[in-house]
Amino acid sequence: MTVKKPGHVPGFCAPEARPFILFSAILASALGFIDGTLVAIALPAMRDGLNATLVQAQWINNGYLLPLSALILIGGAIGDRYGLARVFAAGIAGFVLASLACAVAPTPETLIVARVFQGIGAAVMVPGSLALIARAYPAEERGRAIGIWAAASALTTALGPILGGLVLSFGGTETWRLLFAINLPLGALALWMILTKVAADPARPDHPLDLPGAALITGALALIALGLTGASEGHAVNWTPALVGAALFAGFLAWEARSPAPMVPLDLFRNASFSAANGATFLIYFALSTVLFFLPMTLIAGWGQSEVVSAAAFAPLSIFIPLLSTRAGKWADDHGPGPLIAVGGGLVALAFAGLAITTPLQAFWIFTLPCTALMGLGMALVVAPLSAAIMGAVPEDRSGTASGINNAVSRVSGLVAVAVMGTLAGAIYAGAGGTGSFGAFSDTAGHAAAMNTAFATLCWVTAALTALGAGLSWLFIRNED
Repeated sequence: MTVKKPGHVPGFCAPEARPFILFSAILASALGFIDGTLVAIALPAMRDGLNATLVQAQWINNGYLLPLSALILIGGAIGDRYGLARVFAAGIAGFVLASLACAVAPTPETLIVARVFQGIGAAVMVPGSLALIARAYPAEERGRAIGIWAAASALTTALGPILGGLVLSFGGTETWRLLFAINLPLGALALWMILTKVAADPARPDHPLDLPGAALITGALALIALGLTGASEGHAVNWTPALVGAALFAGFLAWEARSPAPMVPLDLFRNASFSAANGATFLIYFALSTVLFFLPMTLIAGWGQSEVVSAAAFAPLSIFIPLLSTRAGKWADDHGPGPLIAVGGGLVALAFAGLAITTPLQAFWIFTLPCTALMGLGMALVVAPLSAAIMGAVPEDRSGTASGINNAVSRVSGLVAVAVMGTLAGAIYAGAGGTGSFGAFSDTAGHAAAMNTAFATLCWVTAALTALGAGLSWLFIRNED
């Protein structure tokens, strides 16, 4: 399938309205990106306030990631079909209403359901942000606008966890609800700007939608995640839903191979560099998602660190990636993306091994933060070269589709990581003598030591997976120029 790149649409908005469209896109992107990070930091407080189990905590995270992972590709196509601004506005509205439901959720189950609807809203909201800028700004102004969007998104992503940690550290036990409630005024502002500043919103009724593909991949990911998460803490894999999900995934691949307008054109994977880049993406982001999800639990519920200190562990990622991505992209152009991804992945693997070794010492400032700084440096050498590898492996007119697939792969890896590694963490915690629950507040004897053992094991696994992704990049990603 040939995907036409979005371009400037004359009459989409007045020139003086363009800054409002840009600001709306920045707000929407920030809401979608920050939400996952804040939830990881807030999970111990959520579990304490709602009396939630580890499995429920996993689904509070994955309830958001599941629809976002499955529907983000078709979300962009829906915007083309029915009008970009209209669909973008609907996504914001759905996200805001779901955020309200999250803020007032009385039970873990209702919070999980609300998170699912949040993810649906994000799946149609996030892909539209850059497309809005492309339609609003002519080519000679678009580069500067995208630069502003990228810088602002990086800044909000960096500040979000710190501000959220401050709220959680100095507020009461229920202040985690404010992290969802803040989406209401911000989302309402973004919605007002879109609804009042867009003059023309052309739709393309003939634009195809791969609805069977979307249904198959959603069902497949949901059942696979359900099976891999297990029925209770420390429970082994529930094979029935996992196998049914695997069968649905096979059906999805079969459908995509014969669909006239597939979400995922499988012929792209005939290119070895494209396949290797997506394989490396899955492995490295699986490992990264594992550490970013379980590290805050270990710090807060195991070590007794405050949420704001725990949020500082995210800071190196938010600093190094925007600071070095442009330079890393240039290095990828000069030397090829494969070696750079391999070096960056190797640094990340070393960082995870460092966390595995030093976690039992419970020394955040001396050992943990330097390890996360090395992780941030390594990821700064991975992110832009991975994009360069994806873009360089496909024809220019298919770059949008290729980028969307790679984005979906990174999110699916996070979904699977939380499901699989949560089950592993619970089992190791119990085997190490823990009598409470991994990631929950507890004053029982041996709780912190058991959490440290479990998290250190996860870090060894993630170090190995990241090293494998680095090796895959070194061997198979070639400079297509």
